[in-house]
Amino acid sequence: MKQDSTRNISYTVDCEDYVHVVKFNPFDSGDSCSLIAYGGNNYVVVGTCRFQEEDAEVEGMQYKTLRTFHHGIRVDAIAWSPETRLDAIPPQIRFCTAASDRKLRLFTSDLQDKNEFKTFDGHSDYINDLVFAPNEGQEIASVSDDHTCRVWDLEGNEKAHFVLRSPGMSVCWHPEEAFKLMVAEKNGTIRFYDLITQQAILSLECEQIPLMSADWCLKNTLKIGAVAGSDWLIWDITRSSYPQDKRPVHVDRARIFRWSRVNENLFATTGYPGKTTTQLLVHHLGHPQPILTGTAAVGSGLTWHRTLPLCAVGGDHKIFFWVTEM
Repeated sequence: MKQDSTRNISYTVDCEDYVHVVKFNPFDSGDSCSLIAYGGNNYVVVGTCRFQEEDAEVEGMQYKTLRTFHHGIRVDAIAWSPETRLDAIPPQIRFCTAASDRKLRLFTSDLQDKNEFKTFDGHSDYINDLVFAPNEGQEIASVSDDHTCRVWDLEGNEKAHFVLRSPGMSVCWHPEEAFKLMVAEKNGTIRFYDLITQQAILSLECEQIPLMSADWCLKNTLKIGAVAGSDWLIWDITRSSYPQDKRPVHVDRARIFRWSRVNENLFATTGYPGKTTTQLLVHHLGHPQPILTGTAAVGSGLTWHRTLPLCAVGGDHKIFFWVTEM
């Protein structure tokens, strides 16, 4: 597919409600389709996607809803468990959500009769991000406006508790660095914690605020990216605690930063929802300008496909998908 840099949406999926958050499963679930979850005002929908970019027999994209989970409150963040398997008998779907009532909810389903969820209490303010331990999936880390990062087991017991100096905005766990946790704070500091000693071992500085989102590059453990103010920033943690590269990209303010899962030079950022649209920009470190500009009606969330250079954003009764070049 040839594309110019400003291009329309590649695909859309219609949804019954406003989509506050959307998340591709970043782990291999043993199936040729990709799992995707999205959250609305009181439910989470889990579905599968298949794209013509990966399967010549598909025209455009195929989407199928597997199950709708009643949530009872607005969904603000979703994390997938690596224990999710579609090739198991029976299949297992497991994910965790953060909601506006400051609670985490862990859902486990076999897509038939077994549908369980557990509620984790402990945060005293809004939860901004959460992530499963990437290899075994036996722990969940979350960060909150209450100036803490907490690590939980699957029963909801708190296993570790890190006091932050400002609201925690992003938390990342890298499959190659399973004993380290990356926590990004709104004050512009990104810290790495050793989960064995429960001590901070490294910190990076944005030198600008507010830091709204940060991500740890899957393809290169030394690369960290973030958005703060209206800029994106990139670090090589072996070189300096200050960014090696930064660029102003969103006129108002930048909201989310996500690395592609297939190329260490490819990443996407979103701006704040304006009066009518949210801007999505896809960047390549080899190019001075964004390689793709998209807009979504009041978009929220941002997620990359596990094996394709394809990202998705939620919006008003829709999910929007963009395919880009490698």
